[in-house]
Amino acid sequence: MTWASIDLNADLGEGFGRWRLTDDEELLSVVTSANVACGFHAGDAATMRRVCERAAERGVRIGAQVSYRDLAGFGRRAMDVPSAELAAEVAYQIGALEVFARAAGAGVAYVKPHGALYNRVVHDGEQAAAVVDGVLLADAGLPVLGLPGSRLLEAAEKAGLPIVTEAFADRAYTDEGTLVPRGTDGAVITEADAVVERSLGIARFAAVTSHGGRSIDVRARSLCLHGDTPGAVGLARQVRARLETAGVRVEAFA
Repeated sequence: MTWASIDLNADLGEGFGRWRLTDDEELLSVVTSANVACGFHAGDAATMRRVCERAAERGVRIGAQVSYRDLAGFGRRAMDVPSAELAAEVAYQIGALEVFARAAGAGVAYVKPHGALYNRVVHDGEQAAAVVDGVLLADAGLPVLGLPGSRLLEAAEKAGLPIVTEAFADRAYTDEGTLVPRGTDGAVITEADAVVERSLGIARFAAVTSHGGRSIDVRARSLCLHGDTPGAVGLARQVRARLETAGVRVEAFA
């Protein structure tokens, strides 16, 4: 399946106090959906409020990027969190962001896990169910953004939540269609031309070349561009320009 339109999302608000990782202002002029850190892997109250205000001003959809409680490890460390605790923490993060989204005249439009939690719920049905329980506790109508074929989207769909499939232009894929783990050579793609062409391939042909050299199906309604990669803003602009030149509409899914 190919799409006449595609959403561009990026991870934003990933700073803490005086420290900032992403160029939120500039990325908000390019993307259509903002995955806002909710304080567990990055972000704080002032940052969440600022990003929500800027996103609402630009008509960018606000998503809650929920994570394991892991500020020191940026949410990228594997953790074993009991299901009931994880569900409560997911709902807590969504609720915190909703306060600032509503104050900005918008609202939380979707939920996306971050880092280790994102990777865990691809295969772990129990943790996936806990994330879904947390979303249901916060808002039973929120779409869930995740990897095609993941246990997360399976659980969300079973629970009656809208699901949105996602792809990554700047991450390498295994032959099975999952992401190559960070730390592996070539896991993050930084060469601009390659990212741009992979974006177009995903949007128009639902296909991408895996780390092993195979063409694999990647059926995605939203395309993620990481805000913490080198030259992220310029790269995001190139991707959007290339998609629009090719006749692909760039618009939010929510």
